[in-house]
Amino acid sequence: VGSGSAVSLSRQVQGTGGSSAVSKCSAAARGYIRDRFLRLLAGRRRRRRAPLIHRGYYIRARAVDHCVQDFLLQTQSLPRTQILSLGAGFDSLYFRLKDAGLLHHTVVYEVDFPNVARQKATLIKGVKELSALVGDTAGEGLGAITFSGEDYKLLGVDLSELSELERILEEAGLNNEIPTLFIAEVVLTYMENTRSDALIEWAAEHFPQACFLVYEQVHPEDPFGRVMQQHFRQLNSALLSLAQYPDCEAQQRRFLGKGWTECSVMDMNEFFTCCIPEDEQQRMQTLEPFDEYEEWHLKCSHYFVLAASKGMEPSWTPLLPSVTDPRHAGPVGMAGSVPAAVCARLSGIPGLRRYGHHSVLIKPNVILTTGGFGEEDGQHCRVRNFQVLSKHAGCWEAVCVTPNIPDKRWGERLYHTVSCLSDTLALVVGGRASPSSAGLGMLWLKFPKTCTASGPDNVSVELVSLQPAAEAAVLRWRHSTTEMTFKGEQYLFVYGGRSALEPVLGDWHFLHTPELSCTAIAVEGPVPEGRHSHSACSWEGGVLIAGGLGAAEQPLGSVFLLRELERGFQWQKIETHPPLVPRYSHTAHVHEGKLLLVGGVWFHASSVPGVTVIDLMTGLCLDYVINVEHLEWPLMLHNHSSVLLPNEKELLVIGGGGNCFSFGTHLNPEPVLLSLSSILISH
Repeated sequence: VGSGSAVSLSRQVQGTGGSSAVSKCSAAARGYIRDRFLRLLAGRRRRRRAPLIHRGYYIRARAVDHCVQDFLLQTQSLPRTQILSLGAGFDSLYFRLKDAGLLHHTVVYEVDFPNVARQKATLIKGVKELSALVGDTAGEGLGAITFSGEDYKLLGVDLSELSELERILEEAGLNNEIPTLFIAEVVLTYMENTRSDALIEWAAEHFPQACFLVYEQVHPEDPFGRVMQQHFRQLNSALLSLAQYPDCEAQQRRFLGKGWTECSVMDMNEFFTCCIPEDEQQRMQTLEPFDEYEEWHLKCSHYFVLAASKGMEPSWTPLLPSVTDPRHAGPVGMAGSVPAAVCARLSGIPGLRRYGHHSVLIKPNVILTTGGFGEEDGQHCRVRNFQVLSKHAGCWEAVCVTPNIPDKRWGERLYHTVSCLSDTLALVVGGRASPSSAGLGMLWLKFPKTCTASGPDNVSVELVSLQPAAEAAVLRWRHSTTEMTFKGEQYLFVYGGRSALEPVLGDWHFLHTPELSCTAIAVEGPVPEGRHSHSACSWEGGVLIAGGLGAAEQPLGSVFLLRELERGFQWQKIETHPPLVPRYSHTAHVHEGKLLLVGGVWFHASSVPGVTVIDLMTGLCLDYVINVEHLEWPLMLHNHSSVLLPNEKELLVIGGGGNCFSFGTHLNPEPVLLSLSSILISH
């Protein structure tokens, strides 16, 4: 890189540091991180961030602190140690450790671009609480050493200039002979690979007893990874290490190949499950109303923490799990692929770009989509209008229908269900406006009798007045509502979900249609654990429940059948083999004795969920990858809806996507047809 472009690049990278200081500060203000120094170091830049951002910075801070404290604990009996924080920005690590009395014999060196180091030095000098902790400084900072205290040195030098870095570290008193912890928190990925590799190798060569801690991004090529990469490219600070080191295994091989003898890596889902105590997990999960589980788990599967070491006695292993991660069954073997294609004529229709919505077949070849969050009148919001898709002469067409609403209580809702009771009547159950508000009630959707082939041109919405008994059944979201029969009568089975007060519900209700009275029916057998964001399908008069997110925000891999007996119903667990990979936020359909699960979120980030086919007679479970080579954009298959078209052996996937951490909102731009003919014949 020529020096001019290097300067502009370094500015962009510094910008990411400033923004992360503001996010950390916001997370501390809400109790995610206990750190009173962040606000002093963030200066005047204050902004309240979203709960999803708070969680992201929480897990980052936990991972780094976990490893740093482990290093200090292991070396506490040694006379001297040192920490070298690379690209430290406005990080508060030194002040926290000093304040907690953990630096009796440890010197902290921080390195960043010269202007960042100068800014931070000025800030420290101007804030008594900070300068008092550093204690007497040996005069003003000189040259590249912008600040120098007894156990704290702040150095302004470009990390990619290795010989210059080495010279200034030596001048500042760094000692190669004592145990040293290197920290690189989202730093190496902004450097050219040859330079970051050289830095990793240099550290191993020059320091006989050393540890190296890295926190950064991974998995660039799946849909979330593509959105993430695009975001950093737009900021002019591309993630340069990802092409060569795309996953945790590659990062591990990188360190082991460059002079480090031990190296362990975890993505942040695994770190959260295995290295954070359960009571602390619960504390964090209840700090703010939260309903962006998919984006949280995807964010966590795209960041890793790595701990490498050499010459340490005993060896340094901060990432040994205290509990083994039950979900890590290794990579998922794919049985084949399902081709995906866009629907001609359905591109460019903003009303189909939404997530958290619901789509239902109201008569053959007519699909109604309601609710969700998406694009309307050129902006992102909770979507008010309905979309009707209908098929004519083999082509799908879309019409936007503005519902005829007597009052505002349609509520522009997300995560509701819609059940079609006849070709003129559908029932909306539950859903929410915001995650802190109570769930929304039930609505009738009425279509005109003389509906044209292209579906209703108007839909009237009426509030259902509920008996108190039925109210508990409906004030929920991320639940399922399934049509079923008992003794020849029609019922709706409302199961699971969550509410403003309960993060997971495990109850169920039988609503007798059409008058919607809550009916008590005996149910025996093993009760499924509570869940939301699961799938539910009608099958042989009963209901099939699969997957979902359980009590501790952990995906579930169980499949249950609720089947009719003489006196009532019985829960029966369906054993799948190989075991179903736990997932949630998928959709499901039954076709000729096969349960099809479409998309969703799971923790095996090496691939994204495609279509899983479970044979309900034998329990055989096969995973198929979705072939997206004909799509020009990332297909995010969560918070979507799908409709099975059995005659064509096709699935129509509508909407999907979400708020990708701080990388922007991704809405699948158009519906997609998945051709199932090869996988449904081959069974």
